[in-house]
Amino acid sequence: MGKANKSKRGGASSSPYERPSKQAAAAANNVFKFSKDFGQHILKNPGIAETIVNKANLKPTDTVLEVGPGTGNLTVKILEQAKKVIAVEMDPRMAAETTKRVQGKPEQKRLDVLLGDVIKTTLPNFDVCISNTPYQISSPLVFKLLSLPNPPRTCVLMFQREFALRLTARPGDSLYCRLSVNAQFWARITHVLKVGRNNFRPPPQVDSSVVRIEPKLGSEKPNISFEEWDGMLRVCFNRRNKTLRASWLGNKEVLAMLERNYRLWCATNDIPVDDTVADEEEDEIDEMEVDENVPPTAGDEDEWGGIMDVDGDDDTPSFFKEMKTNGSEVPKTKSKRKKTRVALLVKEKVRKVLEDVTDLADKRSGKCDENDFLRLLGGFNAEGIHFS
Repeated sequence: MGKANKSKRGGASSSPYERPSKQAAAAANNVFKFSKDFGQHILKNPGIAETIVNKANLKPTDTVLEVGPGTGNLTVKILEQAKKVIAVEMDPRMAAETTKRVQGKPEQKRLDVLLGDVIKTTLPNFDVCISNTPYQISSPLVFKLLSLPNPPRTCVLMFQREFALRLTARPGDSLYCRLSVNAQFWARITHVLKVGRNNFRPPPQVDSSVVRIEPKLGSEKPNISFEEWDGMLRVCFNRRNKTLRASWLGNKEVLAMLERNYRLWCATNDIPVDDTVADEEEDEIDEMEVDENVPPTAGDEDEWGGIMDVDGDDDTPSFFKEMKTNGSEVPKTKSKRKKTRVALLVKEKVRKVLEDVTDLADKRSGKCDENDFLRLLGGFNAEGIHFS
């Protein structure tokens, strides 16, 4: 009678020649656990790594900034073509892995690993940036690079696919948003290639894309304050499918902000303001219906802290429900706060810019191009309305 097979305690192999299980092999090869907090997804496909480096058109004299080198798969490819690599890494374990890749080799002297947050780090001068970007710093990294006193010649960056599509979106596209306008205003952006999720370890939940960002330099660089430009765009893209008239004249928080900014500008330029309370007739004339019931879309910014029902309960009183059912207009409660003449003046200035100066009042932000926004900013500034 043959003996029954008995499993060894602890799952040990019954023979020294037996191949280890897949689980045991994975455990042995997994040196450390990848951190979700740092958005760690290591690019494991050497072909894609080589393509990314080649798209940067590196010169032998280039110093390259690499953000989030991980285990150094991109780093060693960059060192084959560039003079020096400055790698910025948050995770000490990853920094050690990258350093090990060149330890004892000639490339070791050409690699500097900086431990810390690249957004908060004062960066030395560099010519090119290459990055498999941690998803949570995508937007901050783009604008840090574009706002540097001496921006890099080119940046080849990998992002989550939707973020990359936002960067390259054009007016009228579903993903066209404030990020699209801002990034394309300060740089030329092109889509390089799509990268499937299975090219990473561990695989992310979405695909990625590589984009090339070439900052506008010299005479091409816009001579405009970023804070002014971005401040105006925040208002425009609060609801990108609203008309500009509704975005600017139908939002009390926006008008209050513009009034504060106008008062500050007047104080800085020694211009007196009329703080007297407006007459009731003037206040009545000022009341105008500009609100639009436009649902949120992918390109909206939600900068003004709107409240959205998420529990499904409808607390609207039955009286108002009946009026809506019957097609009657629900009366709006008039504000008891008296408006000053300077508040009415600011509102009139906004109306003038939108309707008379630019003729953009009925246009929607999602359809506006760079020239439209430039005309809008020029019109506001000419009226003493600023955003920084």
